[in-house]
Amino acid sequence: MLVDTNVVISALLFPSSTPGAVVAEVLTGHRMVVTRWIIDELYEVVGRKRPDLVAALETFLSHCDYELAEPGPAGHHDTTIADKDDQPILDAALTANADVIVTGDKHFLSLDLSRPRILTPRAYLDAYGG
Repeated sequence: MLVDTNVVISALLFPSSTPGAVVAEVLTGHRMVVTRWIIDELYEVVGRKRPDLVAALETFLSHCDYELAEPGPAGHHDTTIADKDDQPILDAALTANADVIVTGDKHFLSLDLSRPRILTPRAYLDAYGG
C-alpha cells in the first residue's frame, strides 16, 4: 500500500480522522510503501506549514515499518500521470508492485488502472476495513 503525502500529513495533523485511520490500518495490516520523494515532500510541507510537527514526523518515520520504493529508470513504465511531479510516485508504486495507492490527489484519482488500485482514504477504509 503506497500512502501518498497528503494522507500522511492529514494523519499527523488529525490522528482521529479518516486519513489517520488509514495510516493506522496500513501499518498494522499491510506493508506501507513510500518513496524518497514522499519523505522529502513530507519534510518540506510539514517544515513550512507546521514546523512544530517535524519532531512528530521524525518519530513516525523512525517507528513505522515501511518499504522505501524507488521509481526505477525514467521511462521504465508506460503509465503516465498528468502532474509530472507525481510521476516518480506512480513509477515507484509500479516498480514496487504496490496493490493500492491511497491518495486524495485528483491526478491519481483520474487514472484508470487495475493495479495499483487508486483509492481515496474513505474508499480504502470501505474496502479494507476500518
